[in-house]
Amino acid sequence: MRFTYGLLAALALLVSIGHARAAVYEFTTQTGIVYAEHDGTKLVGDLYHPKGLAKAPVLVAIHGGGFQGGSKSFYVYWGAFLARNGYAVFAIDYRLGKPGAYPAAVYDSKAAVQFLRAKAAEFDLDPDRIALIGDSAGAYLAAMVGLAADQFTSAYRDDPFAATPADVKAVIGFYGAYDLQAQWSRELVSYPGGGYVEKFLGASPMQNRRLYFEASPISYATVDRNKARFLLIHGTNDDVVDSESQSGAFLTALTQAGFFVRRIVIPGAGHFWASDPFEGEPRSYSATAVPRLMRFLDSSL
Repeated sequence: MRFTYGLLAALALLVSIGHARAAVYEFTTQTGIVYAEHDGTKLVGDLYHPKGLAKAPVLVAIHGGGFQGGSKSFYVYWGAFLARNGYAVFAIDYRLGKPGAYPAAVYDSKAAVQFLRAKAAEFDLDPDRIALIGDSAGAYLAAMVGLAADQFTSAYRDDPFAATPADVKAVIGFYGAYDLQAQWSRELVSYPGGGYVEKFLGASPMQNRRLYFEASPISYATVDRNKARFLLIHGTNDDVVDSESQSGAFLTALTQAGFFVRRIVIPGAGHFWASDPFEGEPRSYSATAVPRLMRFLDSSL
């Protein structure tokens, strides 16, 4: 009964948004897959896989939460929806709070890509069709791995798959922070004692401006790195991450560097909605993004 309802909801959503696909798949879910162990912490993910689809393209899904909270369960709705539509999703947990402070969370996210590529045959995935999707802090991590994975090699050299390439075909970011100094300035008003960015980096710009440059995805939007395709999604009413100084400025930098990049702007949307249920809700923010998001995936993977 649950599958029948989910299948009907998926079909209804696809019809209502005008996105036609060749097939709607059943899917399997494997939970608690250990993809790495860093500093004694086992890092796990949940894999949503289209049933019967060989060598499925796959997205690593990275949740938001200000680097302090959140979990892989944030992607239960996108995982199910995308798997029904022919895309596997590996939704991951990564270290949070002080243990996950920069650059630990970046290393964790990179390790998930390396794990999937190395284990692609075992999980019936295509190692050449890997993408990243994330929201808020997860969008930041997705962008960092998508642009600058080669900058994070000094730690965890004993990982089983440390030598496995971490390059990806595409990055999808919901309302991400891509210029950390600009985001720090915004948070200064709301968090005078130090916001999410300062906690994540462990210093203010006045203490270490180079750190803010090196830790910002926008710094790696250069012509020698313009391989991955980008889709930036945000609302018009975001009161946590300023859309123009983040997604807008990042869009400009990527465009100038010759990247393939697209943007979806959702009227009225604020922050933290990507994890909400959306099948059967054609007017929800995520459902509004689905047609263009699926076209982006179809052309990128």
